[in-house]
Amino acid sequence: MARVAVIGGGISGLGTALMLGRRGHAVTLFEQDARDAGEDLDRDFFGWSRPRVPQAVQPHSFLAPVRTVLRAEAPDVHADLLARGAREYHDFDWFAEHPPHRAGDEELVTLRTRRIVLEAALTAAVRREPAVDVRLGCRVRALTFGEGRPVRVTGVQADGQTHRADLVVDASGRRSPVPAWLVAAGCRRPVVDSHRAGIAYLCRWYRLRAEGPRDPGQVRTGSAAPFALAGVFPSDNDTFAVNIVLSTTDPTRGALTDPAVFEAAARRFPACAAWLDLAPEPRSAVLAMAGLDNRWTSLADADGPVVTGLVNAGDSLVHTNPTLGHGVALGLRAAQYLATHVDRIAVDPAWYHDWAARTLRPWFDEQVAADRVNEQRLAESAPPPDRRAAALAACAFDDPVVMRARARVRHLLQPADEAYGTEEVDRHVTAWLAARPDFAPTHDGPTREQWDALVPA
Repeated sequence: MARVAVIGGGISGLGTALMLGRRGHAVTLFEQDARDAGEDLDRDFFGWSRPRVPQAVQPHSFLAPVRTVLRAEAPDVHADLLARGAREYHDFDWFAEHPPHRAGDEELVTLRTRRIVLEAALTAAVRREPAVDVRLGCRVRALTFGEGRPVRVTGVQADGQTHRADLVVDASGRRSPVPAWLVAAGCRRPVVDSHRAGIAYLCRWYRLRAEGPRDPGQVRTGSAAPFALAGVFPSDNDTFAVNIVLSTTDPTRGALTDPAVFEAAARRFPACAAWLDLAPEPRSAVLAMAGLDNRWTSLADADGPVVTGLVNAGDSLVHTNPTLGHGVALGLRAAQYLATHVDRIAVDPAWYHDWAARTLRPWFDEQVAADRVNEQRLAESAPPPDRRAAALAACAFDDPVVMRARARVRHLLQPADEAYGTEEVDRHVTAWLAARPDFAPTHDGPTREQWDALVPA
């Protein structure tokens, strides 16, 4: 059995520690924050200042790999999530009836919940795991190194002590100090591929009133204008978030932090208006998040691993802006792989780096490409996509065959060219268009003139 030190007690760190501990490995989890997610979800979500985790209060939808990994590795955590109020939504729930089942359809499920609910369920499970020693309020200050070419990491220094480990897992997030420590120790520089995402998020949280209306009807959760995206994130315990995405260059972005302006603007999008018409109780200020990037940090270069005894996971490895919801899904997949192969990875980290490049990197590249398109479109108020591409998106909400392809891409189960590039999908989209000869791509959100009348620059 391996001794493993995990740096960082976020979702990836908790998941890694739990899966390792349940396989009998001795794990020490170091988290510099002295507080962890507890039983009072609203207090922890709305009242806990977490400047190192700015995404904590932003809306989340946890894609299929999150549920699949939890059901396989920690079914008690999955059950606890549901008991705490998380809800499951199958992509076919859009239709009055699910289509005949095909293999893989059971995976097309989103966990609708705030991030804090998943953190609380994972924290409770880790606390119950005897093989995991949790050190809250304990900041790792440095790595320790041994001999070898490349040099081997032998442990960490924290609280004035050295903690030896067969493997150190850096799960300390996108601001990880580990790459700088490696360079300072004379290691080859980690390979960083970073792309700024020129978009900004603003969201506000609401709760449905117990005595009020609760059903927005059959309405899509996303809407678009030429210069903005908007959507609703149904969540746990009657909460939901309204979200608006703009270019960072948009002169009206600052005005949206005013709750009255934000809500007036959000009502111009059908998805948001349907939920706001339920007269919910506002639960937060308008929460902004910018300075976003997509970053891949590899601890291996063309010559192989830059260090042994150390790997990275979660946002320390692959950080993506939240548009497609990839982060937690990729983080838990990495945690599962690490836990399954830890003995081999402790000896030869190339085993892990090669897997990550094959399995996780393509989704990072997809996010980068999608962000380039969105950044340009929002900044330039580009027209809608061409007729065929628009039909592919619209058809999914009428045709279960196309919805299945859409869902498999969204849930990181199949690349877009494979899912959409079948003769069956092509036939269904062609038939859908033939039945709608007047179909033309359009936006369902406001025009720029309408927007500027509502939102001052």
